[in-house]
Amino acid sequence: MSYDDQPAAESKGGTPVYKRILDLFEAEGIKTLFGIPDPNFVHLFLEAERRGWTVVAPHHEASAGHMAAAAARITGKPALCIGTLGPGMANMMPAIQCAKVENDPVSFMGGQRARVTERRVRRGRIQFVRQEPMIEDSVKFSSSIEYADQTDEIIREAIRVAMSGTPGPAYIEYPSHVILEELDVEPVLPPSRYRLTNQGADGDRLAEAARLIMAAKNPVLLVGHAVHTSKSGEKVRDLALKMNCPVIQTSGGTSYIEGIEDRTFQYVFSDASIDAVEECDVVVAIGTELGEPLHYGRWRHWHALESSRKWIYVQQDPTAIGVNRPIDVPLVGDIRAVVPQLTRALGEGRAPTASLERFMKDGAAELVELAEEAASKGDGSGNEPMHTAQFVTEATKAFPKDGILIRDGGATVIFQWTYSQAKPHDVIWNQNYGHIGTGLPYATGAMLADQAESGRSRPGMLLTSDSSFLFHIGELEVAVRKNLPLVCVVGVDFQWGLEVGVYKRTFGHGTAETGTHWSDKVRFDKIAEGFGAAGEYVTEAKDLGAAIERAYARGGVTVIHVPIDPKANSEEMPKYGRFRTWYAEGTQ
Repeated sequence: MSYDDQPAAESKGGTPVYKRILDLFEAEGIKTLFGIPDPNFVHLFLEAERRGWTVVAPHHEASAGHMAAAAARITGKPALCIGTLGPGMANMMPAIQCAKVENDPVSFMGGQRARVTERRVRRGRIQFVRQEPMIEDSVKFSSSIEYADQTDEIIREAIRVAMSGTPGPAYIEYPSHVILEELDVEPVLPPSRYRLTNQGADGDRLAEAARLIMAAKNPVLLVGHAVHTSKSGEKVRDLALKMNCPVIQTSGGTSYIEGIEDRTFQYVFSDASIDAVEECDVVVAIGTELGEPLHYGRWRHWHALESSRKWIYVQQDPTAIGVNRPIDVPLVGDIRAVVPQLTRALGEGRAPTASLERFMKDGAAELVELAEEAASKGDGSGNEPMHTAQFVTEATKAFPKDGILIRDGGATVIFQWTYSQAKPHDVIWNQNYGHIGTGLPYATGAMLADQAESGRSRPGMLLTSDSSFLFHIGELEVAVRKNLPLVCVVGVDFQWGLEVGVYKRTFGHGTAETGTHWSDKVRFDKIAEGFGAAGEYVTEAKDLGAAIERAYARGGVTVIHVPIDPKANSEEMPKYGRFRTWYAEGTQ
């Protein structure tokens, strides 16, 4: 059987491997498939479409991986994407590595030549490289379906490992000699029959945690990335209301929980968050690695009360307990099960405190002050382009209710942390790995998976910068093809803003800033029109909100090109000194 001449499937009465693979992923509630089909996968793609799956073929394999990662985050379920053998899987490597660092439970399936070809002593084989050695260090699990009767065990083990402990990606090799093999199969098992789901915490530890919370003077909830990716926001809201305390977002957990937005503050980038952290005597940390951007929960703003503060840690991975800091009460289990247990253990809950009211008042005032401060900066009406603070403020004021916010970029994201006027319930961005360029794939993957999951078409806003937008700009075609209600607001300064800033801080003004500037001839609104999307060119802050409103009213995809001040974008990043403390080499 040659690679490029696959026969049509001729059933012998059993279930073909490719159909069984879909059965197993459907048992997990998966309804989306990302990838560029090749002969290893054409049968699987046709069958998925027949079953009503959302099948998405992007223009680069890395995009397929990023789309699947966003799908996992927005649905709270594992995700699936495929890659062509050889160069396809090589192209997918950035997304695999990103999924590992971002804790995304994506199953990457890679096509491969038949083993009779791989194991020959030959040179000059076409489209071939040994893929598992290339991938295995970047995934939690790696295996190959060598024989048809291994299909169930390998797919289940991939999902089991990907979803256990700290989530992460798996790799499943799919060599061509098994594609059309058939199986006599048993009914598909539900996830709870073959892997641990909804694991609760130990009762004695829950009682201990409840006593600490009830006795605390100033408790806080520290909410991380996994609260959003496990879709546990409603459960955490119930706990926050019982605790009557402020909610501190980690840098990865920036999706706001509906109903408690006014008591939620971003760590470091909100002054109210710093006050709450410095005063707190009990921390309930949920769904966070307690990593470097949190100063490991030990240094800077945590340091003053370190000797007396108590830590309660809700964590699915028992090997994470005590790694980055000592923990007083570990609650090991699934967030979806442990948080309701803890809420019940608090009974009637705590009475509200004066400090919570103060933090909420200060947080609201800070948001107003930031908007006023941004309005005092360049609005694009004079000789200088719009200040990035104005760009972020005006764009986020127009963010649609119930929308999905996707962040991308370097300097512009730092401005977003400080100046954003929106409190979206779904935020997708690349925090741990710092991989810029994921914005368009994340947007398309999240929006399409959300549609497949909910049956609704929610608006999306990608707030990004020019350098990042160019990485996977070809995926605009996917958004247009799928008619997504997506507005891409692109801040354009024709440079790598963060890197320009590094040159200036390292060598002073006037250096050549080699490698950081590029052509000022690019027009993203015109590029969008070439893809069949709408394009707008907005120079003044007062016109940006109206342009965004027009875009959503028009429907489909719109790209808004917004010139921003390159000097401000590279020199005036707000609270940049706080951001730099994430990289405190050797001091943490």
